[in-house]
Amino acid sequence: MPESLSKHITMTSHDEALAKLKHDMRITTANNEHSDTLTPAIAVKPQPITTKQTGKTSSHENTTALHHVEYPSRALYLINAWRMHGHLIANLDPLKLNPPHIAPDMELAYYGLNESDLDTDFPTGDLVAPATLPLKEIINILEQTYSGHIAPELMHISNTAKRNWLQQKLESSRSKPQFNNEQRKHIFNLVMKAEEFERFLHTRYTGQKRFSLEGGESLIPMLDSLIQRAGNKGVKEIIMGMAHRGRLNVLANILGKSLSDIFAEFEGNQFVDTESGAGDVKYHMGFSSDISTDNGTVHLSLGFNPSHLEIISPVVLGSVRARQCRRKDNARREVMGVLVHGDAAFAGQGVVAESLNLGDLSGYRTGGTIHIVVNNQIGFTTNPFDARSTFYCTDVAKLVQAPVLHVNGDDPEACCMAMELAMDYRHQFRSDVVIDLVCYRRLGHNEADAPEVTQPKMYQHIKKHPTVQAIYRQKLADEDIQSEDESMQTAKMFRECLDSVRKNNMVSPQQAPKHENSLHGRWEGFVKHSDQEPDTTVSEDKLKALVSRAVQVPESFQLHPKVKKIYDNRISMIHDDMPIDWGCAEMMAYASLLDEGGWIRLAGQDSGRGTFFHRHAIVYDQKTGKGFMPLKTITNGTLSRFLVVDSMLSEMAVMAYEYGYSVAEPRALVIWEAQYGDFANMAQVVIDQFVAAGESKWNRMSGLTLWLPHGYEGQGAEHSSARLERFLQLCSNDNMQVVYPTTPAQMFHLLRRQYKHQVRKPLIIMAPKSMLRNKASTSTVSDLATGAFQPILDNTCAGTARRVILCSGKVYYDLLEARNKHENHDTHIIRIERLYPFPAAELTQIMETYTDCKEVVWLQEEPINQGAWRQIKHMIQDALLSEQTLYVLARDALAAPAVGSMKRHNEEKEHLMAAALGTDTNQLLEYKMGWHHV
Repeated sequence: MPESLSKHITMTSHDEALAKLKHDMRITTANNEHSDTLTPAIAVKPQPITTKQTGKTSSHENTTALHHVEYPSRALYLINAWRMHGHLIANLDPLKLNPPHIAPDMELAYYGLNESDLDTDFPTGDLVAPATLPLKEIINILEQTYSGHIAPELMHISNTAKRNWLQQKLESSRSKPQFNNEQRKHIFNLVMKAEEFERFLHTRYTGQKRFSLEGGESLIPMLDSLIQRAGNKGVKEIIMGMAHRGRLNVLANILGKSLSDIFAEFEGNQFVDTESGAGDVKYHMGFSSDISTDNGTVHLSLGFNPSHLEIISPVVLGSVRARQCRRKDNARREVMGVLVHGDAAFAGQGVVAESLNLGDLSGYRTGGTIHIVVNNQIGFTTNPFDARSTFYCTDVAKLVQAPVLHVNGDDPEACCMAMELAMDYRHQFRSDVVIDLVCYRRLGHNEADAPEVTQPKMYQHIKKHPTVQAIYRQKLADEDIQSEDESMQTAKMFRECLDSVRKNNMVSPQQAPKHENSLHGRWEGFVKHSDQEPDTTVSEDKLKALVSRAVQVPESFQLHPKVKKIYDNRISMIHDDMPIDWGCAEMMAYASLLDEGGWIRLAGQDSGRGTFFHRHAIVYDQKTGKGFMPLKTITNGTLSRFLVVDSMLSEMAVMAYEYGYSVAEPRALVIWEAQYGDFANMAQVVIDQFVAAGESKWNRMSGLTLWLPHGYEGQGAEHSSARLERFLQLCSNDNMQVVYPTTPAQMFHLLRRQYKHQVRKPLIIMAPKSMLRNKASTSTVSDLATGAFQPILDNTCAGTARRVILCSGKVYYDLLEARNKHENHDTHIIRIERLYPFPAAELTQIMETYTDCKEVVWLQEEPINQGAWRQIKHMIQDALLSEQTLYVLARDALAAPAVGSMKRHNEEKEHLMAAALGTDTNQLLEYKMGWHHV
């Protein structure tokens, strides 16, 4: 009996760990004795059988009665068990740190079998093999296929076609790579370059962080195999995301970034002027290049990524979707995403599950992503048993029933085979697939770290363990593919090349590479700065022609009565000069842009109808339940399109997805809507690292619009504030726009301006809630047909102004209502509609008309420690005349955004309005909200 077989069916195991495990389970397959604690999953009736090889009869008598399943069928259950659990005893860990976890139903004894049955022919069922085989040959096939250097997990896949396809591919090849000699030499060269590149950096730039790939060098030939295979499948673009480990190696050896540029960054020739922004560390930078394949060129883009590891995942997915839309790649075959993860992050960060969940949603699907987990078996200094509750770091992928291919990182051929299989699976089924590259981290989290302090046993193994290059070099020599001398000479020549490039840099220092800006390709025609405002007007005749199309549904379509009334009103608003509300103005902004050839994507929770029942961009037939988008029928040009998406209940992944979409497609108006503005804090990392800082760090612009309902209406702490103060705190260097519009016309012009402007900056809208139906907050057709978005709105009082009140947003209508109620004629109100960039010149010009007014008050409904006050007070002060005094009126400082009692909320609002309109300053000091002098 072959040794490879006996190690699974006798007590002569392949190592002490497996023998101990079997002993602990009290299962002895050699003598077919069952422990009292083991209960077979299948009761099988024993039968006397005569083997073909020996002619001897085996009685198969044991103490457990095995009913229901005939003796020949036992092999079928054994086959199923190996498919299910073979990965548990596979040879995956290069360091061999962990014992195998043999499953009881993989044992012969589990089915009432023993060594005497090994030569008996059994049916093989759907195993890719002859119809019958001796049991030992069946087990040998299963062992090779499911427990070698490639160990698939696929039995959790409920889709029979997918599962059978994988089984057929794996079992027909026995999971054994079939590369020719030239291909194997090519794989060696890539492994060699990966290792020598890291070693060179380690010796020449000692102590500098680079987040080495050492121990996981097989990633490089894997990615090369992926690109070549993808090109042969007709893929034109690959968008890749990865964290910092191994990024420099990928940049050098896959994307072809200049070694001179990389060395220049290590040598400190990295200077970024104010025009280019703040810049970023070298292991966060992205890159793109064209790579030749046998079937044409593939454009490969590596996304810029902050240290928040997995947050790049949904950004990449959004970028892929945008490019597919642009190419009209409805089959999802020309553009694909590839994500390289770390084991600890893949298991630990929730955005991974959120991103996986996007994979098959209609508004987000990209035709499958290939995930590669570089499994170092450690996270910084944390062991797997402290990093996750799952058996594998990849178990989260079972959320979407993605197949998982575990592969030994010390076998680059197996790694490349797994990658080719993954690419074929993605192309066949347009579904996610995961490769678990089981390797190790030869150095610490960074090169100055001392990992042996916390993982002494692991690093004792690593210290003695040969490198991937050394192992593969020996294998090629043993098989007479390439001698050791040839391999060593190839490595020597590459080291000399690296050293030559570095020496040339030292003699003629390289300027730091200028980070290519985004004003080419799809970004051609856009500029970084412009004071020229676009024309956002639309003629009344055009509006009247568009409104009917914007609410038109099929003749047999039965609208809900409430929705029908809203649609009828919209026609009246445009045709009969009825006051235009927010829903109508927003719809007309979209309709007019679509008519001009625009591209609009609006996504968020319940965005089709709108959280506040105001939008109704998607309507539903009350008989059939089918949805319909009237705006989708308005198109003009090849790229004109409208899509509104009811997203899954996520903020972080969905906002990141839309950011990625906006960066990849500047010619689209991309809007992410929060159900309530407060919920945007679930995506704070996206706001901080991408929306606010992406242009400064990476010179990548985005026109993403965040629609964040904001306003204090007595709904409690989590339904009041979009945290305006946080956005304003992030504002600098003209990085984004923060607005709080107060009329439908302002929103109309704002949305059109965002699309039509030559500059792309993120737009943060503190969007209306109660204003949506406030009869004072309306506009006219003329307001839409003329004018533009105004950063400041001036509302003069009837008499001579005694006091000027500055405010922003919904509180204006509270103040206006109170002023009218008390017939106050000496208080002037100015609305700051754009809080950043702050309209200082416009405010100064207005304040110069109030030379007799000495009191200027900033009024906000948010607590004094929140809202806009602390971020804009110095800019307001600079706009005032020397004789004017600035005060602020706000709720008292509060840890929460708002109180939870409607009664208390109304009392506070009344105090605010009374104080704002009062005449006796000394008396006002007695109010709870109080006055705060600057």
